[in-house]
Amino acid sequence: MAEEFICSMSSRLVIVISFFLASTVLVRGVEGTIGVNYGTLANNLPPPAQVAHFLLKSTVIDRVRLFDTNPDILRAFAHTGIAVTVTVPNDDIPNLTKLIFAQQWVEDNIQPHTLATNIVRILVGNEVISTVNKLLIGSLVPAMQTLQTALVAASLDRRIQVSTPHSLGILSNSSPPSTGKFRQGYDTHVLKPLLSFHRATNSPFMVNPYPFFACSADTLDYALFRPNAGVFDENTGLLYTNMLDAQLDAIYSAMKYLGFNDVEIVIGETGWPSMGDSAQIGVDAKTAAEYNGNLIRHVTSGAGTPLMPNRTIETYIFALFNEDLKPGPTCERNFGIFQPNMTPVYDIGILKATAAAAANIHHSAFY
Repeated sequence: MAEEFICSMSSRLVIVISFFLASTVLVRGVEGTIGVNYGTLANNLPPPAQVAHFLLKSTVIDRVRLFDTNPDILRAFAHTGIAVTVTVPNDDIPNLTKLIFAQQWVEDNIQPHTLATNIVRILVGNEVISTVNKLLIGSLVPAMQTLQTALVAASLDRRIQVSTPHSLGILSNSSPPSTGKFRQGYDTHVLKPLLSFHRATNSPFMVNPYPFFACSADTLDYALFRPNAGVFDENTGLLYTNMLDAQLDAIYSAMKYLGFNDVEIVIGETGWPSMGDSAQIGVDAKTAAEYNGNLIRHVTSGAGTPLMPNRTIETYIFALFNEDLKPGPTCERNFGIFQPNMTPVYDIGILKATAAAAANIHHSAFY
């Protein structure tokens, strides 16, 4: 009886310890992989210092993406350790091809903050190829190369990466995922040299996949990671059970077709609105929470995608706040996971108290 008791207690202890470690890894996975887009197109947002303090003290988010190089925001994140990604405006891209301009840009916008603020990446424009602006598109890769040269000259190239985010509009074909290809013309003249740059500098290829904009009433479950019949890719024999994986693997296939399947893919933006127009489906807080909550669990699980298994995916949720000055349909102003007063629009487990409570609930279940 005593031996049975000891064996029983030992087994229970192993289970408890294993689950506790798994819970810790889960929270750390969220901390290390999930970031947020911090947009500022609103007239009711809190001061940057308050935002930085809130993210540091109250959430498990440890990285943010900015759409500019606002010095007030960069100063606000000083001494927080939060990894910050900044953005060069699209209009500055042609000038950035000139080394003197690139060096001055780094000196003015980056170097004043590097001692205190953890700037880890500079994005050259946003969805540049989708602008169909020949000057911007033709200048994109040269601008990235020149900016990299400026970072090398400033001895910042080992701590700051250079990249640029793309919409899925760069694909000419995406279904099934194994047939993914980049648009003809852009593939060899822009994206191939761009991917060569990423390989040479060990920087990621960034994409902005939005299942929300691609789904219909028939594919809503597929978009939200809900149980569904899935989509079978006959070329690979792989079954896709969610739209995000299919979108990412279409990008991967397009990269592989050009010979660059070794370049890391990062999700620069993805999200789901909590409010929208009457013609749109699934635009409510419950559905938004479902997408973003399932998204976090999926990209931090280590499962990867069917063509990119056994990996976590660095992901930036769009967006930190609802932005009341954004143009376009109602949904564009309601992608935020927090209200301007920093109360959650919905709960997806990124508040430290929520994450700790969830771990405690799981932990106590074994006692």
